[in-house]
Amino acid sequence: MKKIVLFVSVLTFLMSCGGNEGEGNQTEITTDLINNPNTASGSEVDKDEQPFFEFVEEVIDFGTITQGEIVSKTFKFRNVGKTNLIISSAQGSCGCTVPEWPKEPIKPGEDGTIEVTFNSNGKQGLQNKTITLVANTVPNTKVLAIKGEVLVPEGAENNLPTE
Repeated sequence: MKKIVLFVSVLTFLMSCGGNEGEGNQTEITTDLINNPNTASGSEVDKDEQPFFEFVEEVIDFGTITQGEIVSKTFKFRNVGKTNLIISSAQGSCGCTVPEWPKEPIKPGEDGTIEVTFNSNGKQGLQNKTITLVANTVPNTKVLAIKGEVLVPEGAENNLPTE
């Protein structure tokens, strides 16, 4: 009897999770990301019909900064393809590099930006950090980079505890 009650409870819970939350909370869902040609469809992909990034710069040099400074740089791009470009994720190569990207589709001919913030706290010397974008393009990843040098303030290099 307990198994039947448990089964009915679980079934009721699962069925109640699929309801509509109200007309005002509806999100338009498109098939742009699902129709990504990077699938095992077995057919030849016409790259000319797909979205495509064209960046002004793919590597940005932030120059020389002092350890502890936070710098932000903007990568500008245009969708030069023929369909909407959707960036599904952007990830920095470490926790010190944080990208922000457009969550909405970028229409053909429209511009977009990727804002990257680098926190130099605890870093020193030459830095080369990457940002990997995943999108509905061919290929489906794009790697950007920021680079520069982090200088340790005078006297800070000798901040070891004394006995």
